[in-house]
Amino acid sequence: MKHITIAIDGPAAAGKGTLSRRLAETYGFYHLDTGLTYRATAKALLDAGLPFDDEAVAEKMALEVDLAGLDRAVLAKHEIGEAASKIAVMPSVRRALVEAQRAFSRKTPGTVLDGRDIGTVVCPDAAVKLYVTASPEVRARRRYDEIVASGQAADYDAIVADVKTRDDRDMNRVDSPLKPADDAVLLDTSEMGIEAAFQAAKRIVDAALNRN
Repeated sequence: MKHITIAIDGPAAAGKGTLSRRLAETYGFYHLDTGLTYRATAKALLDAGLPFDDEAVAEKMALEVDLAGLDRAVLAKHEIGEAASKIAVMPSVRRALVEAQRAFSRKTPGTVLDGRDIGTVVCPDAAVKLYVTASPEVRARRRYDEIVASGQAADYDAIVADVKTRDDRDMNRVDSPLKPADDAVLLDTSEMGIEAAFQAAKRIVDAALNRN
């Protein structure tokens, strides 16, 4: 079997991260949550006490991000996510991180990358392209349940509003907007549990592997 790249895109809290990690584990592929690369850049700026409106400084930090040292637990903090959303719209930052993501995608025997523009920009030639989505209300409920399960307080209505705001920002940005690639397979997980969504994704990947 030749090298294969699986590109998984979709809005926040649609389940693409869980699917991506499980697919990578199942097939023995490398996995990259590309959103963490933006968060790592933002964290570097925060740690250094640098501003978020200087694109040249943000680009420098992006060029120094170590993809092998991305700590999901640390980078998941809300303030880092907010900062990441500010620098993610900067073209030079996106270019720097996209190049790093492309280099990662060439690792053998295969890779799974998830994000917002994998199938459209980062890996347009990926053998498998999935666009994982769910309704804003379902995604908000999942995030709400996750927060409550961790012992923290959460406001469902506020989370719904945040999800919709983020969707609007991601889908309407000028550089690399969130949208399905023309040849992506749509996977709506609104009515699916984790296992059903995984089995549906696995069938799509297996079919692609059989073609390769």
